Amino acid sequence: MASLSSGCYPLAVRVLVLETNLMWSVKLSKALGALGHEATVAPKPVEGEFDVVIVNLGDPAVDWAERVAELHARGMRVIAHAGHKEKELIELGRQAGCDVLATNSELTHKLADVLARASA
Repeated sequence: MASLSSGCYPLAVRVLVLETNLMWSVKLSKALGALGHEATVAPKPVEGEFDVVIVNLGDPAVDWAERVAELHARGMRVIAHAGHKEKELIELGRQAGCDVLATNSELTHKLADVLARASA
């Protein structure tokens, strides 16, 4: 996996963004590209090699324990996000085994730091 730490990105990190919300899809894709990373946006897991996956815990159609286990089995670190007032979704992500939990605000304003936490 490419180094995500210390704000230095010698290699592009391959990020799978599992997102059904168009606003988040565009926002994350652009932000990841601006940081020099390769982003693939899809509504559900796709074939390919990825270092990290970003998931939106607000998707009620997903069994997060099953999804996170599937992503971990593929060797991916899982970053999950939800609104800062959605404590139950953050807890759901914790119980599902997500590697990093972030608020939507953190993902928007501190994406590089959130990615660095995924490599720790």
